[in-house]
Amino acid sequence: MANRSLFHHLGRRFAMTVKEACPFCPPKSVVQPHKQALLKRLKRIEGQVRGLAKMIEEDRYCVDILTQVSAAKSALDAVAMQLLQDHSHGCVQNAIKSGEGEQAIAELMTVINKLIR
Repeated sequence: MANRSLFHHLGRRFAMTVKEACPFCPPKSVVQPHKQALLKRLKRIEGQVRGLAKMIEEDRYCVDILTQVSAAKSALDAVAMQLLQDHSHGCVQNAIKSGEGEQAIAELMTVINKLIR
């Protein structure tokens, strides 16, 4: 299954810098602790996707295009994994400490289920 790479590595724990955290400190707005790194990754992914369009325009070999699609998906998985890690160690952790863990865990599981489909 291609999406399994999303859960391959949790990495180090990082505390969220909360301006106003997820559903437990409305409105839902969070200062991302890895904002610059995430933006850098997303810009790189944007370039990969533009490269894919160019490959198709140039009638490149299907396997070469599919290889690049796989690389772009892996890069998006890495972004999603970082966001999940930060959310878990920030918003969810804060919700558990404040006694609202059930709702936060339910929300987390919903988003994980969406990501693994």
